[in-house]
Amino acid sequence: MILEKEAIRISVIIVNYNVEYFLEQCLNSVYDALKNVKGEVFVVDNNSIDGSVEMVSRQFPQAHLIANKDNPGFSVANNQAMRIAKGDYVVLLNPDTVVEEDTFQKCVDFMDKHPDGGGLGVRMIDGKGQFLPESKRGLPTPAVAFYKIFGLSRIFPKSKTFGQYHLGYLDEFETNEVEILSGAFMLMRKETLNKVGLLDEAFFMYGEDIDLSYRIIKGGYKNYYFPETQIIHYKGESTKKSSINYVFVFYRAMVIFAEKHFSQKNAKLFSFFINLAIYFRAGLALLNRFIKRIILPVIDFSIIVLGLYALKSLWSIESIDFPLHVIKYALPGYTLTWLITNLYTGSYDIPIKLKSFVSGTLLGTAVILVAYALLPKELQFSRLFILLGALMVLAYYSISRIILHYTIGKKFDLRGVRNKNFAIVGEPDEVERVKQILKNTANKVSSIHSVSPSEQKTDNDSGVINQLDQIIDIHEIDEVIFCAKNTSAETIINWMSRTAVNKVEFKIAQPNSMYLIGSNSVDTAGDFYIMEIDNISTSSSKRNKRTFDFAVALPLLLLLPITIWFFKNKIQFIKNCWSVLIGKKSWVGYSYDASPEKRSLPRIKTGILTPAEEQADQESRSLRSKLNLIYARDYSIFTDLLILRKHWRRLDR
Repeated sequence: MILEKEAIRISVIIVNYNVEYFLEQCLNSVYDALKNVKGEVFVVDNNSIDGSVEMVSRQFPQAHLIANKDNPGFSVANNQAMRIAKGDYVVLLNPDTVVEEDTFQKCVDFMDKHPDGGGLGVRMIDGKGQFLPESKRGLPTPAVAFYKIFGLSRIFPKSKTFGQYHLGYLDEFETNEVEILSGAFMLMRKETLNKVGLLDEAFFMYGEDIDLSYRIIKGGYKNYYFPETQIIHYKGESTKKSSINYVFVFYRAMVIFAEKHFSQKNAKLFSFFINLAIYFRAGLALLNRFIKRIILPVIDFSIIVLGLYALKSLWSIESIDFPLHVIKYALPGYTLTWLITNLYTGSYDIPIKLKSFVSGTLLGTAVILVAYALLPKELQFSRLFILLGALMVLAYYSISRIILHYTIGKKFDLRGVRNKNFAIVGEPDEVERVKQILKNTANKVSSIHSVSPSEQKTDNDSGVINQLDQIIDIHEIDEVIFCAKNTSAETIINWMSRTAVNKVEFKIAQPNSMYLIGSNSVDTAGDFYIMEIDNISTSSSKRNKRTFDFAVALPLLLLLPITIWFFKNKIQFIKNCWSVLIGKKSWVGYSYDASPEKRSLPRIKTGILTPAEEQADQESRSLRSKLNLIYARDYSIFTDLLILRKHWRRLDR
């Protein structure tokens, strides 16, 4: 009896790569779930640089930490832990997940009662509480792959013929046998793994779960979809699902699978469809991305050019004809100038601000007038036309964006980031702590309603947890924040599932942490609120920083016969200029030690110079960390200019 108590029932394996905040939340939920069942936890880190390893060592010393010095891939990393795991069952778990307190216990009990089961998957929801169809999947045969590639599975999700990829004809709340398990949560019997083998390391990141699931079935076992427990999976945190790279890597993994398991004839057919899918999907993704980015500027350009030609007709009424070169080159040139200056003032950034169009149009007009003044007299024709053109451009931008605001809304909403109504589920002390976090972020708060996590309501509470759906409706709540210290993962997940139809956003506040984790989109898998230090990562800041880097690097290289003599390490200076020119490095970046502490700042390129040029000694680490934070929070192009002007002699290091 004592031996049975001490036996490790379950080994949880988490492979991590640069998702520190999600990993901490995941581990908190895992250890809560292991209170009901004897288990061990492995964290395999694939050379993260975000402080993940330090966080695990500091906050979860009981976990078995394997810190790789490179990124060998998902399969290799999982196998490292599986080879030394001692549990009767092994769970492969993504770091961007949250499990319920009884998830492991329920899964172990089910598998104990079903000795024919080799693997098991659970019901998964995303960060908005919506069911993830990949919780249950069928074998991607050539026919199934064809239906998925060309969208038939999406059009007929419930069909037994076309809906086999996600088994849409099976009820998401009923336990069923399935063929393929999801690598986000994949529980397997240890004796099954001993028989069929571990993950195939030929798969770097995708496809390994499909391959192992299929081998489990071929080994004489069954795979089960078990919805009696559920988890949150912030889908896509490690990879952007819509990226071109994802398309290539995922579908290439399917080719490896086909060549390994299908007959030569079927493998060739499958490979043909997959390669067709790769280029079809990649081309579609590129085209879609290109159209989304270019369509509005193209429409703007076309209408403004037409408007300028129409404006020209006012001069024709007075029998004043514009020179041909003006019609052919000047009018499109003016339009392009106004478009570019509006781009740089943030007119095409989200959220849209009408004042950006004013500054962009005024800047463009100034550039045009300066260029106009430099032209020979015979090429100058009318400053009044330029000024009237500017008024027309400004009127067009204002009217068109107002129309888009009322017809499309969403990203064209001119109200910008509107104030939100929050509901915080937790005890008074945790609610107060979360309020302070919200005040220190970029969020605009309209109202905050506290919700008791129990049946006991205080005077400050708007209601109790069982009334959450009513509170959301009555107070028009935009976002619900659950305090994990006072609210169980099971309660959080259940409420997320129940209120998903309300289009409410969700966040989870971990105990003693100054951040809130959640997800507002299946494409952006996960995001979090933390102190407002991300000014450097806004679209305008990225654009300005890249422009500054390029504008400085290009003349330094063009004038190399002169500039090179100002530096001792001439070869390194040339390398640095070239790296900045092509976008591999930036002139200014964060200051890091060789073994830096936690790196939780927004990511930017490595810099030649840093905001802490005068704090190079090791004793100034905390000061340099503060300077990094200030640089990220208050970034402007003038910051880089000042650092470069003061320390330009160090550009050869």
